[in-house]
Amino acid sequence: MDFKDSDAEATYRAAARDWLDANIAEHDAGHYPDDMAKAKAWQARKAAAGYACITWPQAWGGGGGTPIESVIFGQEEARHTVDGSYFTIGLGMCVPTVMAYADDATKHRFVGPAVRGDEIWSQLFSEPAGGSDVAAIRTRAVRDGDDWVINGQKVWTSGAHYSDYGIVLVRTNPDVPKHQGLTMFWLDLKAPGIEIRPIHQMSGGSSFNEVWFEDVRISDAQRLGPADGGWKVALFTLMNERLAIGTSGGVGPEDILAFAAQANGADGPLLKDAAFRQTLADWWVQSEGLRNTRMRTITALSKGQVPGPESSIGKIVAANQLQAIGNTAVEAGDQYGIISDPALTPLKGAFHAATMWAPGLRIAGGTDEILKNIIAERVLGLPGEIRVDKDQAFRDLPVGA
Repeated sequence: MDFKDSDAEATYRAAARDWLDANIAEHDAGHYPDDMAKAKAWQARKAAAGYACITWPQAWGGGGGTPIESVIFGQEEARHTVDGSYFTIGLGMCVPTVMAYADDATKHRFVGPAVRGDEIWSQLFSEPAGGSDVAAIRTRAVRDGDDWVINGQKVWTSGAHYSDYGIVLVRTNPDVPKHQGLTMFWLDLKAPGIEIRPIHQMSGGSSFNEVWFEDVRISDAQRLGPADGGWKVALFTLMNERLAIGTSGGVGPEDILAFAAQANGADGPLLKDAAFRQTLADWWVQSEGLRNTRMRTITALSKGQVPGPESSIGKIVAANQLQAIGNTAVEAGDQYGIISDPALTPLKGAFHAATMWAPGLRIAGGTDEILKNIIAERVLGLPGEIRVDKDQAFRDLPVGA
């Protein structure tokens, strides 16, 4: 395969690079009350220039461009230090679901503000009793006239504490098998009856949350897709989630190579250690495999197709590699490896951040075990696991099943 830019792509890359060089300088010179305000200002600047959500139609606030143009801009933007993490879940997972399943009035209300960074979204799937089994959801929504009333709990909800809106998957019919009785809604996270509690993480941050619903009333107009047909909607969201996670940033082989050139291992310079060199070579091969797998996904997107189960490959490899690289670099520091102060550590503490963040990344969007099953069954075509609860009504399943 030849991944060199075509003439048109090279022209687009040059224009994007020039725009970024000019606008990053202006952006960094601005004064903002906090990181959130700075991130929103950058998102708005990109949106005004057509560089936010490049592949989305211009009618919805996007750039009306091609998938490869989006990739090129992402590559060029990665050369700069800008924070777009507040918008990853909303623009990568939630709003695409709204665009695919909501009515026109809802799309007109929410898509534009999300593209501009005016409003932030989060995704409410995981539950304490469900683990990685999304279909094991027990949060209930009961029909009451033209409304639904939600009660239950979600957990590990990234960004809920600063989000304005979210998409939520709930149980609406317990009398059918678990995959058949789910429904997706969008909701206002400031609505009465919703309580959000940040979870303290070992990194010192609190990016995850517990979310409680107590008699939360929403309109049936907030439903995304058919009642009891939420599993199909959830699969659409999850494929986009694994695609987004599988392309997450963080330290890579080139970073630890630069670190190893200056670090010492137990028996001398780390770069001279044969075992480390072999591991480094493995990481490099993995990275090239990821790059080529992503190109397959980009090809599918360019043809208007929905990202498929191959997105799981990128997610599982990237998360495990991130953890391995972080752990290796921290352990190479010996007694100094416990120091995580960005002012005193390589790459401003990026290796420590990888060590502490990667375990959560290996759970987000499905655990390693879940993704291996998806790859085995849906990519390789191997026989599926025996699922004894497949045809049982959800209400007959024991808690934790």
